[in-house]
Amino acid sequence: MAATTRRRVTANGEFQENGGGQRPTAGTRRRPSSAGSSGSGSTPLWRVAVFASVALNVATLALLLHHYAISHPWRDSSPAPDACVLEEPGMSGKSEARREELGTKDRASAAMTPSTGKPAVTTDSVINLDHGDPTMFEAFWRETGPLAEIVIPGWQTMSYFSDVGNVCWFLEPEFGRQVRRLHRTVRNAAAGDEYHVVVGTGSTQLFMAALYALAPSDAGGPIGVVSTSPYYSSYPAVTDFLRSGLFQWAGDANSFKGDEYIELVCSPNNPDGAIRDAVLSSEAGKTVHDLAYYWPQYTPITAEAAHDIMLFTVSKSTGHAGTRIGWALVKDREVAKRMTKFVELNTIGVSKDSQLRAAKVLSAVSDGYDDMGSGARHRHRHRLFDFGRRKMVERWAMLRAAVAASGIFSLPEETSGHCNFTNDAAANNPAFAWLRCDREDVEDCAGFLRGHKILTRSGSQFGADPRYVRVSMLDRDDAYGIFVSRLASLK
Repeated sequence: MAATTRRRVTANGEFQENGGGQRPTAGTRRRPSSAGSSGSGSTPLWRVAVFASVALNVATLALLLHHYAISHPWRDSSPAPDACVLEEPGMSGKSEARREELGTKDRASAAMTPSTGKPAVTTDSVINLDHGDPTMFEAFWRETGPLAEIVIPGWQTMSYFSDVGNVCWFLEPEFGRQVRRLHRTVRNAAAGDEYHVVVGTGSTQLFMAALYALAPSDAGGPIGVVSTSPYYSSYPAVTDFLRSGLFQWAGDANSFKGDEYIELVCSPNNPDGAIRDAVLSSEAGKTVHDLAYYWPQYTPITAEAAHDIMLFTVSKSTGHAGTRIGWALVKDREVAKRMTKFVELNTIGVSKDSQLRAAKVLSAVSDGYDDMGSGARHRHRHRLFDFGRRKMVERWAMLRAAVAASGIFSLPEETSGHCNFTNDAAANNPAFAWLRCDREDVEDCAGFLRGHKILTRSGSQFGADPRYVRVSMLDRDDAYGIFVSRLASLK
């Protein structure tokens, strides 16, 4: 192997070199030539070598940078927020400020970037009104600004437990307080200390929890679950999804025979908006009241409900379907404990972050109606139910006009009543339209509308005639406007 050569610079600025890595001896010092020391004649070879080496390194670096720039065209001149930056002496303060600035921009960007759940629509788009996606309320919440915003520190809500002394140990206390406060404000349901609040991932989980809690564990077979037709399409699907040995779907309550049952009462009813009461009565029978739509924007609040089990959800009360939070008001402590056990086994509780956000939203709604008056400061408040009622009145007027213009559809008769919340007469403006196609050659209304780029849910899924469809009234303004225009043109 060839001997290696090492160089070092002496105190006089001269190079020393030795081969094979040995230490230099006293006699190895090299003197510059007389020509070099006199400043005349040719340049010393060692200087030529240094200049050549530097030039070669610069050229190589330039080529590497050029190649890197071509290979990484996506990079800009600013460092990525999470890049590892080497600080120069005296720059620690500036670097810290820069990182803070970038972090703030990232947080702002994340907060302002919307999810891409629903694309924008055009006059040629397929209008999907199959689901009750409550995006109509986005316009209201955009205007509330910080009133409904919340910041959750990184260390908060890390434990499974919220309140170990409560029946529902994963219920965030603030969410429970805001639930009771909102019901006191609206007066649509009793929510005093005689009721336990059980939180769930939407009201659907609580519906399943109620079935689990009410079904007798020592029965010879599954208890029948019933509801009056047309019933919410998810009732049979959810009831039989896991093929439980505790309960099973038994169909229309009007045709049910037997003493043991669980009756589901949805009022206002999904899909037709009718006000419902239980139709069965038995010592062994149980009833669950689904009051998801019993809010002033949809129906007059005629009485304060006080049933054994009442289900609600932020999806339909405030429009925050993506938060996935529902709650149950339960009278019986043992039933509340069994419902809590179901949620514990199913999902080990409910997201605390979602509960805190929902609590802030419910608080903003109640704040809008505290100390109601006619002064200027009250007129400028953000009032959700006022907004919702105006929108629903406007949309139902548009739909009835479109149905009249078409001539081939019909809707249920409009009903009204005295609203205790607003203290005036109010029409029933359901969140869904129960639309019937009256044209003789159309037996499948959902299929007929699908051919005209309108997606709805067939009446057959609600235990009803397929000439009916359920239409969501809660989509954004642009989609709803295209829908009614298209519907009016059908003959």
